Amino acid sequence: MSERGALRAQLDQLWREIAKFGAVGGVGMLVNLGVFNLLRHTTEIPVVRASILATAVAICCNYVGFRYFTYRDRDKSSRTKEMTLFLLFSIVGLVIENGVLYAATYGFGWDSPLQSNVFKFVGIGIATLFRFWSYRTWVFRALPAREAVASAESFLEGSEPERTRR
Repeated sequence: MSERGALRAQLDQLWREIAKFGAVGGVGMLVNLGVFNLLRHTTEIPVVRASILATAVAICCNYVGFRYFTYRDRDKSSRTKEMTLFLLFSIVGLVIENGVLYAATYGFGWDSPLQSNVFKFVGIGIATLFRFWSYRTWVFRALPAREAVASAESFLEGSEPERTRR
């Protein structure tokens, strides 16, 4: 394959990954904003605490989507490590997301429902960039090429009918 063809294949793979990440993230964002607004309008929980709870619910939904849809072909050998890293980077994303909302709410006094939703949305957007980079780099790591080839070969060898020697 030429260098141009290899680059094209890598870019195509990256775009597919971004689309899948976006689909899962879109569902997570709907869950996040839905839970946030539900808590905001039906309880007396302060705005940032409601946002943190909503983000935590969305993180749980997103893990399932990322593991079983976006990154289903990635290394599954160490689920404990994967979940620990996912949780760690998700918490950093939670701090980024809710830090924006905190600054808007308590720093600038922008606390109307519309303002809260706008700054929550902005925080989600900034945190999403961090999450995409960290999840694909550290959490859902691609299998090394040698392992992927060996795995594919062993699968193919196991599924072929046995041949008799002459």
